Amino acid sequence: MEPPQTPVEALTEKQARRELARLAMEISHHDALYHQQDAPEISDADYDALRQRNEAIETRFPKLVRSDSPSRRVGAPVAAGFAKVKHSRPMLSLSNVFSEEEARDFIARVRRFLGLTEDDPIEIVAEPKIDGLSASIRYEQRAFLRAATRGDGMVGEDITANLRTIAALPDNLPKGAPDLLDVRGEVFMTREDFFALNERQEERGEKIFANPRNAAAGSVRQLDPAITARRPLSFFAYSHGEISALKVNSHWEFLERLRDWGFPTNPLSRLCRNAEEVLEAHADFLSQRPSIPYDIDGVVYKVNRLDWQERLGTVSRAPRWATAHKFPAQQAETILKRITIQVGRTGALTPVAELEPLTVGGVVVARATLHNEDEIARKDIREGDTVIVQRAGDVIPQVVGVVMGKRPRGAKPYAFPAECPCELKTPTMREPGEAVRRCTGDLACPYQRVERLRHFVSRDAFDVEGLGAKHIEAFWTDGIIKRPGDIFRLKAKRAEIAGREGWGEQSAGKLVAAIDDRREIGLDRFIYALGIRQVGQATARLLARNYGSFAAFKRAMIDAADREGTAYQDLININGIGRSMAEDIVTFFSEPHNMDEVDDLEAQLAITDFAAPATAGSPVAGKTVVFTGSLERMTRNEAKARAESLGAKVAGSVSKKTDYVVVGADAGSKARKAEELGVKTLSEDEWLALVDG
Repeated sequence: MEPPQTPVEALTEKQARRELARLAMEISHHDALYHQQDAPEISDADYDALRQRNEAIETRFPKLVRSDSPSRRVGAPVAAGFAKVKHSRPMLSLSNVFSEEEARDFIARVRRFLGLTEDDPIEIVAEPKIDGLSASIRYEQRAFLRAATRGDGMVGEDITANLRTIAALPDNLPKGAPDLLDVRGEVFMTREDFFALNERQEERGEKIFANPRNAAAGSVRQLDPAITARRPLSFFAYSHGEISALKVNSHWEFLERLRDWGFPTNPLSRLCRNAEEVLEAHADFLSQRPSIPYDIDGVVYKVNRLDWQERLGTVSRAPRWATAHKFPAQQAETILKRITIQVGRTGALTPVAELEPLTVGGVVVARATLHNEDEIARKDIREGDTVIVQRAGDVIPQVVGVVMGKRPRGAKPYAFPAECPCELKTPTMREPGEAVRRCTGDLACPYQRVERLRHFVSRDAFDVEGLGAKHIEAFWTDGIIKRPGDIFRLKAKRAEIAGREGWGEQSAGKLVAAIDDRREIGLDRFIYALGIRQVGQATARLLARNYGSFAAFKRAMIDAADREGTAYQDLININGIGRSMAEDIVTFFSEPHNMDEVDDLEAQLAITDFAAPATAGSPVAGKTVVFTGSLERMTRNEAKARAESLGAKVAGSVSKKTDYVVVGADAGSKARKAEELGVKTLSEDEWLALVDG
């Protein structure tokens, strides 16, 4: 999308905080549609623009980075109907660049992070970015054991039986291959196979797929592997997760090993020795795009040296050593029939463009988000207009602008509603500096109450199978469910549910069993399910990791109502929890209504303590570390990334709960504070000796 009315460089801190909150919610919504349902409602370009704005604001206001920021999140949780598989190493997503300048900046950032000079060569592997479904295949003792989708990056869907049907994947690896190997790659369908599949589907009167990506994803997610076996799926391997032994020094060498072990890799990949060769590869792939037999939407750049990849590590949801250089978008024209309004659980009103269906690059599209009233006013979008829609990737497009010469007579500027579309017609309000207009009804607004209940049972939260959005709305309308705790009292209403239209004794019994199965829940999922503003999945996990148990978390948040007390200071000292987020969390636990619901849930549930990721052998796992001063043997960012990868908690200030303060040159107040509190200080060399064992 085009930049919002207020450029990033002109945002105030208050505006930036609110904009980041809006972006986090909107991007999360689109992640779920894309990764869970294979049914995105905006284009890749539109989605990428949202992420670009989010990252630009975070760069300008680093202290406002939210723990549930899209930059810290990958994909979406797994869909119902599949067993869950926890990845031994997270399946990360990629950052994006969109121009030659940004591609050069990526290489420059690598130099700065590693402390390299302009004369130090950096080899980059350029690989076509296939538009398919990412998957991980695990081999133990060189035998195919299990396969999983990316999911949310931490947990994916078990698609073992389905991927066994892909002939290109070896059942067993040859001698010399590692005993343990997670191979990662892309499942896709060639255009020729896609068109042939759609012809067969049409002949049988079955579903026609919109594009090869959706066809591949839909085929992999079949609950019956026999259906997958009939689908013409292909696979290219491109990286690894957990591996028992890796006797190569570069990514290029690893690709060669993959081929030796029997895995197909992309033959178009090339090794580039400088930025000019990288950009030449991008231009070549773009020009070859029509003749390449499968869909690609960009080029992936990867730092070739594996030791440099290790040092660069990751930032939030993506590796620092790789990025995707996306291709330009495609455009077409259609009629905007009307603008409708959706209300979210926080009261945000989101305008949606209902389009005359059109086909762009083989994809039929009919809807697109218009984001907010500023976007509508700035582009002067009116109902009945002929609009330019843009598509980058095989998804529903964005509205780029209006064809003014085709505007119908009498078309009136769109008036954003001053009232919520709910039955109460509650006034809407837009706070100064905020892009989003909200319903002021809070929990009196039925839309918000229903959306909060939907959030509570969503897949990131309680994940109650069989209790979807439509059921929640129907149960709420009929008074069967009014608050989250009512869900766990539905057993007493089993007979009533069984007698409802579309239900029966068997389906009602399955629902009650599914609810009972969720009476035990992990701390991070429970915190997320509460629906605290600004607390997304990543923030919930961060809070769970720091407090360990719900009893400790709840007590600390109640105590944090005293803004001068240690509980509040401990909260804002967590790396990633800013004051704005802390205020929303503390405010939630200060509301009597919220506490009533929390107490009601606690009485019916077993909330299990947070289980930290395994960091076996790490001498700093669970320790709180503060870095201060200038480091000489690594950059500050590299030091923090290394500490977090070893299970340490990196804090921004020193307190009695700090375990180590790593002191570099020109250290100031933090070193003095550590001395006053008796906190152990380490020099850079001592820190490296500790973590390197």
